[in-house]
Amino acid sequence: MSSTSTRHRFRDPRSTKYDFLTSVLVRCPGCEKVAHIGTAPDPSRVHDQGLFAPRRLVCRSCGMAKDWSRGGVALHRDRHAPATDPSFDARLWLQTETRHGWVWAYNLEHLDLIRRFVQASLREGIPWHDHSRRMTVVARLPAWMQQAKNRDEVLRAIARVHASLLRT
Repeated sequence: MSSTSTRHRFRDPRSTKYDFLTSVLVRCPGCEKVAHIGTAPDPSRVHDQGLFAPRRLVCRSCGMAKDWSRGGVALHRDRHAPATDPSFDARLWLQTETRHGWVWAYNLEHLDLIRRFVQASLREGIPWHDHSRRMTVVARLPAWMQQAKNRDEVLRAIARVHASLLRT
């Protein structure tokens, strides 16, 4: 462990996975390059801007554009399989497999939150008496990602994931 990592302190910002769904980087179903899923315009304003808001998948490489405006969302995923986005079921771009399991994120902000949590030697969670948002992104990370003995491996995986975006 490096001496700089011992000085890091992390406070849980109480973000949930829903906070990162407004912008998701995925593998384009058409050309396998980076595509973006964002909130689609909703002229009728029937939908809320949360989990069930209309979404649009756009790939700048091949020009694919798809809209999603209703139907089910699938947040549950197999921890031994690649992660997908909840609306289009497209594989997430920001992911890699380690010997313990998958490291994945919806977008760079999500990846950065995981990185800051993993590299911190002092992690402050939500106080036991605060019942507002108990199941945050960092509280739901697998135990192997939270263990100090895996810190370097997880940080290398996060660096690989980040570098994969720069190579595109």
